[in-house]
Amino acid sequence: MKSNDLTKVAVRVSVITIFMNAALVVFKLLAGIFGKSYALISDAIHSASDVFSTVIVIIGVKVSAKKADKNHPFGHERFECVAAILLAVVLFATGVGVGYSGVKNIVTGDYKNFAVPKVIALVAAAVSIVVKEGMFWYTYLAAKKVNSSALKADAWHHRSDALSSVGSLVGVIGGMCGVKILDSIACIVICLFILKAAVQIFWDAVKKMTDEACDDKTENEIREFISSCDGVKRVDLLMTRKFGNRIYVITEIACESDLPLIEAHRIAESVHSGIEEKFPLIKHITVHVNPYGKDEKCEINE
Repeated sequence: MKSNDLTKVAVRVSVITIFMNAALVVFKLLAGIFGKSYALISDAIHSASDVFSTVIVIIGVKVSAKKADKNHPFGHERFECVAAILLAVVLFATGVGVGYSGVKNIVTGDYKNFAVPKVIALVAAAVSIVVKEGMFWYTYLAAKKVNSSALKADAWHHRSDALSSVGSLVGVIGGMCGVKILDSIACIVICLFILKAAVQIFWDAVKKMTDEACDDKTENEIREFISSCDGVKRVDLLMTRKFGNRIYVITEIACESDLPLIEAHRIAESVHSGIEEKFPLIKHITVHVNPYGKDEKCEINE
């Protein structure tokens, strides 16, 4: 699938989830107000943050798909990580706000205006769990298909919303049973889920912006493929680094020392094109050729 096609998939998924989230926000907010559930109102606020975060994802995906230019000769992939970091900050702020309200109610113990939640609040919480879990899988599978960190972060945002809706459901049931404090406790539980998702998204984006190496499995697969290429006697060096949602590779291979330059170049080109074809996530690979001698020691970068 071409880069433009991947971008279209990511944008289409994001637009669909924006409309679904907007409808869910209105539904949960009205159900929370008329159903007299503060936990559900807090959950609606969380869903509203999803709309904003998905807009950030769309911007990040579209910018990261831009071709390399004079100011960004290596491309714009890291802008997707910037979008993920912004999403994490928004998510964290939302969590703090929701948690503060729950803690405040518990500390003050002010339940004079407490009203028993109605059935509509219970129904809305249950519907939210099902819809948000469905949105998680829809977005997550699309994120895996296009290898988008921002879209994957948005998927987990949906999952955290589904989990927070579970907290809302507990709060509503507690309120209907007369356990007033349970609604406030549910807000705190929602807060913890939101903060956990925010930290995970932020850390994943930071790692991708600091040239973290690929996992051992991916590196071993690359190394094995290089070793299997015709003319390659040994892999002397293999280094990888993540660049947004793509990978850069530097490798040194050893070939027979008496090969003509043109033949050594052919082998290097074969390794280069073969890797980029077999591993679509690799954006660029640099191949250096060393002379191979039977008495030389094998120095492989682990």
